[in-house]
Amino acid sequence: MSVRAGGVLIRVRVTPKASKDTLEGIEAGADGVEYLRVKVRAVPDKGQANAAVLALLSRTLRHPKSALQLVAGATSRIKTIRLDGVTPAEVHARLAG
Repeated sequence: MSVRAGGVLIRVRVTPKASKDTLEGIEAGADGVEYLRVKVRAVPDKGQANAAVLALLSRTLRHPKSALQLVAGATSRIKTIRLDGVTPAEVHARLAG
């Protein structure tokens, strides 16, 4: 997670076609970078999985979908999502609660 002007960038590792939509927690990749592991039921076709990830994060973090934006990784499992109007401490607290 990194701080940007007016918000936070989160790296997410997505598993599509899962049995349920869920956040699995924070995990370190082989490169040492930490990712929020996310599973969604949607298929990776025409942005369906990306939309499901944004909807799940919006619900879980209690943050409006309009304040979330996919900024990198549209066709990759590893995505970068920008959350506007929050601090890293708020994100951690909402993920823990």
